[in-house]
Amino acid sequence: MKQLTEEEVIKNKNDKQFILKAVSENGKFLDLVSPELQNDKEVVMTALNQDPEALEFASSKLKNDKEVIMKGVTGAPWTICYASEKLRKDKEVIMESCKTYGQGLYFASKELRDDREVVKAAVTNKGIIIKYASERLKKDKELAIIAVKQNKQAYHFIPRELQQSEEIKEIMG
Repeated sequence: MKQLTEEEVIKNKNDKQFILKAVSENGKFLDLVSPELQNDKEVVMTALNQDPEALEFASSKLKNDKEVIMKGVTGAPWTICYASEKLRKDKEVIMESCKTYGQGLYFASKELRDDREVVKAAVTNKGIIIKYASERLKKDKELAIIAVKQNKQAYHFIPRELQQSEEIKEIMG
């Protein structure tokens, strides 16, 4: 079977059946379809099954749909950047990203940046991200130790009193 071309997808951008087939072969074809189909959950979920990075091309409405965002973030944790403000406050969504992509903490709501479980998940795989934790959690010794062990550069984002602790000094060598 021959590969579909961008021109064919553009020509058929309003044909749902054609587009379902197209995005099942190449999720990023979602970028070329009509706004109506970028707002069609079946089309978007089909695209995300093929390529979770296609989340970028979903409508704003669907970027506010938890099932859609979870599908993208589960396959490509960095796509948390496309989540709506509402979903950036959803702990389950943020945790799904942060457990493998610490940078996800950057996109979390202020409240979740003050959630110890979320911050711990994030700094476990990207220590330097402690810089986006709440002031309260930057002072958490266990989190500081995890962060600095993961990346010594995290040392620069923890309070002086923790920088002076024996455990941190030992990690820093």
